[in-house]
Amino acid sequence: MANPDRELAAHEGTSLSTAGARQLATTTKTQPVMQGISPRYLLSILPWVQVSGGTYRVNRRLTYAAGDDRLNFSNIGVKVEVIPQELLKLPLMRGFQDADDLLIRTLAGRFTQQQYKAGDVIVEAGTSAHQVFLIAHGKAQKLSKGKYGDPLVLDTLADGDHFGDQAVVESNDVWPFTVKALTACTVMALPQDVFEALIVQSPALKAHVDGYKAKLKKPQDKAGQAAIPMSAGHHGEPVLQGGFVDYELKPREYELSVAQTILRVHTRVSDIFNDPMNQTQEQLRLTIEALKERKEWELINNPEFGLLHNADLKQRLNTRSGPPTPDDMDELVTRRRKTRYFLAHPRAIAAFGRECTRRGLYPTVVDVGGAKFQAWRGVPILPCDKLPISRENTTSIIAMRTGQEDQGVVGLHNAGIPDEVEASLTVKRMAINDQALTQYLVSTYYSAAVLVPDALGVLENVALGG
Repeated sequence: MANPDRELAAHEGTSLSTAGARQLATTTKTQPVMQGISPRYLLSILPWVQVSGGTYRVNRRLTYAAGDDRLNFSNIGVKVEVIPQELLKLPLMRGFQDADDLLIRTLAGRFTQQQYKAGDVIVEAGTSAHQVFLIAHGKAQKLSKGKYGDPLVLDTLADGDHFGDQAVVESNDVWPFTVKALTACTVMALPQDVFEALIVQSPALKAHVDGYKAKLKKPQDKAGQAAIPMSAGHHGEPVLQGGFVDYELKPREYELSVAQTILRVHTRVSDIFNDPMNQTQEQLRLTIEALKERKEWELINNPEFGLLHNADLKQRLNTRSGPPTPDDMDELVTRRRKTRYFLAHPRAIAAFGRECTRRGLYPTVVDVGGAKFQAWRGVPILPCDKLPISRENTTSIIAMRTGQEDQGVVGLHNAGIPDEVEASLTVKRMAINDQALTQYLVSTYYSAAVLVPDALGVLENVALGG
């Protein structure tokens, strides 16, 4: 029979166990840590402009080219319909006033749905241009021929893009390019004669279209700005042209946005459990980290001032095939001077790396602030997990020029405000409530501005692959 005293002695051992010793030892502990803290490279690379008045106005030269944007559509099953108010995003219709929306709804109802298979030609260069086309779904390429007959890809069109809106206001013109479907495409088309019939019926629409035509005929430079008259290469004493630099009468203004939260700390915790670490300071530190994460997310995704939503349509590109290729990145770089940074989701960077490996290319590595980053054409590609990934497993890549001196992208804040713990970030102690909770209002103020359209570009519909 086993001896119970011997078994007990063997179990307890002959010296103090580590489990027992821990009860008397001082543990070595970390500060509280949290998941979700990212490098936040966007916050560090943006030049921050002081906005003491709370509003930042961007004054630009007068531009004759009408604003542009992508259109949205509605559908019931496979039947697609044009949303009437979306037509006001077309350059031709921008600014048109329709008191009862009757004309706009009539115009939207005249679009007919057309289907194209991958490889089908939607329009062919040299044929009569008498329709406006809206791409409701799918991807197509705008093609032309080079000097020696070689094919040229002018642009890639995708959901919400349009072409031919100039065709409906001009007569006897032809398509200067071919549009070919890369995937199955659903297209909404409006014939020129239908639009002309509506112009006859509506004096207001006729006046608007005439004004649009007159604006296009005014002298303008390649960027669509009001031209500055000048002479060059002349001899003798000719009469020089005179003029002035005109400005936009309604420049855009950016108001500082805010991210806020209320931190609650029980007085019992801050009074008794404050050694060796200050509980209030640790709570504030983690709260501030979370606010900074939200700040970067807003700078990218906010519909009013976020970079993804404020890129000019002419600076939004679609990938040629799906994944981000060197050709796509080259196209993104050529749309602006002094491209300083790419901003991409880590998975998009990996997808680009795979495409480079497939072609036998090896991107260079550059130094930014003491850290090494993969680069393309010498432009660093910074990772940012705030760039969204869609259900279709696609994302976007941002390219930008930064700084006021280069008319680039700038961050906006207001440093020096009361109770500030960091630039434009405040912690204000509030009253202690009847539950013995001390409350702190934590706020950060920020925004971002794009000084000229070509400062910011976005490569859209970037497929991430497996």
